[in-house]
Amino acid sequence: MTLQQLNDVIAIAETGSFNRAAERLYIAQPSLTGAIKELEKELGVILFNRSGRGATLTAEGVNFLPYARSVIMQYQNLLDAYGKAGGHRQKFAVSTQHYSFAVKAFSNLTRAYDVAEYEFAIRETRTQQVIDDVAAGRSEIGILYLSDFNRKVLTKILSENSLTFHHLVDCHAYVYLWSGHPLTKQKSISFDDLTPYPCLSFEQGENSNFYLAEEILSTNEYPRIIKCCDRATILNLMVGALGYTLCSGIICEELNGDDYVAIPYEADEANPNSTMEIGYLTRKNSLLSTLGEQYVQELQKYLQQEA
Repeated sequence: MTLQQLNDVIAIAETGSFNRAAERLYIAQPSLTGAIKELEKELGVILFNRSGRGATLTAEGVNFLPYARSVIMQYQNLLDAYGKAGGHRQKFAVSTQHYSFAVKAFSNLTRAYDVAEYEFAIRETRTQQVIDDVAAGRSEIGILYLSDFNRKVLTKILSENSLTFHHLVDCHAYVYLWSGHPLTKQKSISFDDLTPYPCLSFEQGENSNFYLAEEILSTNEYPRIIKCCDRATILNLMVGALGYTLCSGIICEELNGDDYVAIPYEADEANPNSTMEIGYLTRKNSLLSTLGEQYVQELQKYLQQEA
């Protein structure tokens, strides 16, 4: 098995075609086909289904791809650390649920580097996509939360994807709303207090089950609920529709502005307050790059300041 063969597998998986992958890799298509056949023979598995329409990963190929990406990423990190200077731009990507503190830590990290020499990416996205991105090697780090409600299910999903969850901080739920909202005068807000107002929730696409929700109390029956895809839309609806969302209470005013407040959620017997354990994901048995280590340090530094 060679690094070139791993790059070949990644190219075919991303293009869906041996021909297009060969064009991307600047090699002849028969050479690419031969290299993959040799790799499959060595591994004793078939990685791709071939057809006139192109190539798709088999079940074994789906399992193999994240390992291939991880090896290539580690090799590139090794070159960056010890290889001769060249034209390669080191990549670093993070996938996260919609947390402004994650974006703040990322911006602090990038300020310390010349972005012309690095390729940075941060993706605020759905819970399942956070998991998929880290599992597939598209992102080195993922950020999400566990609670008493979702822990068993998410831990199983993480294990199936060969991911490890690392603790960052524990926090209770807060109600996040516009500073001009009628409820902002209260010291705490109960579920009954929220009944007249729309709950704003991040939509989770096809995987919109309760366990992947970004907000606790996702199983409650909300009289009014509005699904959103991004943080900016939720902030706008807090003003325009007097909506609210349930969050960790860790808010970055520098990014979100000071027109919003987080007020403690008041639990009752029917609607208990669950502890949110926020943490970051990595692939099992993988070492963080220098950028990854520094990003985690930025996260910890910011969260300690807000604690």
